[in-house]
Amino acid sequence: MREKKTAVKPQNDGRRSIQSVETGFPLLAALVDSAKALTLRDLAAQAGMTSAKAHPYLVSFTRVGLVQQDPATGQYELGPFALQMGLVSLQRLDTVRAAMPEVNQLAGQIGHTLAIAVLGSHGPTMIHISEASYPVHVNMRKGTVMSMLHTATGHVFAAWLPPKIAQHYIERETGDTAVVTSISPLRPSAAELDALLSHIRQVGVAQALGNPLPGIDALSVPVFDHSGNIALALTSLGPATLFDASPQGPIATALKECAAAISEKLGYRPSR
Repeated sequence: MREKKTAVKPQNDGRRSIQSVETGFPLLAALVDSAKALTLRDLAAQAGMTSAKAHPYLVSFTRVGLVQQDPATGQYELGPFALQMGLVSLQRLDTVRAAMPEVNQLAGQIGHTLAIAVLGSHGPTMIHISEASYPVHVNMRKGTVMSMLHTATGHVFAAWLPPKIAQHYIERETGDTAVVTSISPLRPSAAELDALLSHIRQVGVAQALGNPLPGIDALSVPVFDHSGNIALALTSLGPATLFDASPQGPIATALKECAAAISEKLGYRPSR
């Protein structure tokens, strides 16, 4: 049987592309989204194709290792070469570099101070800060370590880190002068902290009102990596008179959308 020649057509941006590759791509995307083996019928349905149309693409994808078929069940899943592609991509991935285009766009959109924090040796540590579009005095710079107990950024890490790791950082910040903490000496009880962190996981955003900086409110959200672990936190803050710190407000919504976009770039697939 003669092989059908692949059609090449110009795209809107003037570049040429392989039409059949783009047509078959939804099958690969469906396998990624499902994260499990699928029958031909279910896979075709998720890709918006008929089984007859999907099958030749799957044959070709199987030949090059992008897809594999279980000989016992006939189900399809991602193949060994797809796995190698993913591993190489992860090895080359720089989390912060991947986040910067989204962060820069968000900073221009909301106009408030926007920061990236990662988990350092002392705790959640600011590694990038985009200044607000208006004059504001915030005593925060690169290298600032945020309290796990008393800041929005710290609460995000405390909420999504494995409990034993979170507890390690909570305990070690006592007496650590490198940590920016609350002006109040009060420490939440274990029950109060558990309830707070459970609420933060439920709404997807941590809120701080005038703490640790009086008159400055903050919101912080998590960014996840391909394994579902927290990779970094995005934190925005500003004067209480200008900053909408509502967990359902436009700033919180923009933060969560930005975090979701970065998480997707890092390979995170939220459970369905």
